[in-house]
Amino acid sequence: MLRDILLKTMFRTNLDQVSAISRAISLPVPLTQELIDLARGQRLVEATGTMHANSGNEMSYQLTDGGKGRALDALSQSEYYGAIPVPLAQYAEQVRHQSIRDIRLTREALLEGMGGLILPPELLGNLGPAVTSGRSILMYGPPGNGKSSISHGIRKAIGDKVYVPRAIEYAGQIISVYDPIVHSAAESVTDDPNCLRRTSNRYDQRYVRCERPSVITGGELSLDMLDLAYNPVSRTYQAPLQLKATGGIFIIDDLGRQAEPPQKIVNRWIVPLEESRDILALQSGEKFTVPFDTLVIFSTNFHPNEIFDGAALRRIFFKIKIDGPNQEMFLKIFAMVARKRKMPLDERALMHLLKVKYPTIGMNFANYQPTFLIDQMIAICEFEGIPYQMTPDLIDRAWSNMFVRQEAIAH
Repeated sequence: MLRDILLKTMFRTNLDQVSAISRAISLPVPLTQELIDLARGQRLVEATGTMHANSGNEMSYQLTDGGKGRALDALSQSEYYGAIPVPLAQYAEQVRHQSIRDIRLTREALLEGMGGLILPPELLGNLGPAVTSGRSILMYGPPGNGKSSISHGIRKAIGDKVYVPRAIEYAGQIISVYDPIVHSAAESVTDDPNCLRRTSNRYDQRYVRCERPSVITGGELSLDMLDLAYNPVSRTYQAPLQLKATGGIFIIDDLGRQAEPPQKIVNRWIVPLEESRDILALQSGEKFTVPFDTLVIFSTNFHPNEIFDGAALRRIFFKIKIDGPNQEMFLKIFAMVARKRKMPLDERALMHLLKVKYPTIGMNFANYQPTFLIDQMIAICEFEGIPYQMTPDLIDRAWSNMFVRQEAIAH
């Protein structure tokens, strides 16, 4: 397999020097040279006998006619070329070394990860043990109170690096794992070319050093997104979302808005959550297990008893209610947002908001409302060409866009 990936890479990229080929297939130069020598012994590769002016005295190689034929034959079986995949057993060992369950999060780190969010101390006290355990979390409560923002804050608080394989291999099948959309590659350090000893990036280049991954799905989540995706054209597999999230966080937002019922979605997670392993299937129907090392966060606006049975709830380790703020916290959030947006506070407008507007909705405060109201007033001020200001009239106009009046529409 290694030899065929070498041939396919040379065929597809036209690389002809060992140093360039080694970077393409993510193997050290001595191992790459060993593969090339093996292919030369089989008359699949030949030395061209010439050196480029800027090659640094490197010998150049090219595929023989037999090598091109073998590359085409290998490409007909699988279009994959480039980085050598990591065997599944080796990948499982690496996952154990960088497990999300080894994270030890302090209250200060969690608070810093939340950024500007104003949260009650008891909420942080509940979130901290949940994250540190690496077990599943269900966050529920009324909409607009920061469940999604808290999920993002958890990811920022964790904040260290993991190694994500470019691809893994099982039973001769190659599964692409590294995804630039999901994985944020950490900055790499380049050695000084005049340095005698290599000091940077001293790790297996078949992996990419990344921030701990964070996969976020919402109403678009379907169960087939949690299975291996086979590409019949390239004849390779793409890792499912939860495998890409290994070592990081998988956030299922707006649970209850998906096409499949929430109970069915949670049922799919029973084995992974309980046994720290997931079961995937190849096109042939053969099933195999992969490590499951992911902090799963379910977030919903529904009460858990409405969408889950007792067995499902028992398997979700932490259940945390995210409620709306009280009036004091609401005013703190309002003042903080106004300061950030450079909107001057006005006592008369605030009293109008608290004494006239909020009683109409039973004094139900939500965390999203300060930002919504202030941004509405800013938009009005910019349109009218007046300085940013807060008045009862602007409060009324902003409020009218926050809720839709219940009425019959004539058709």
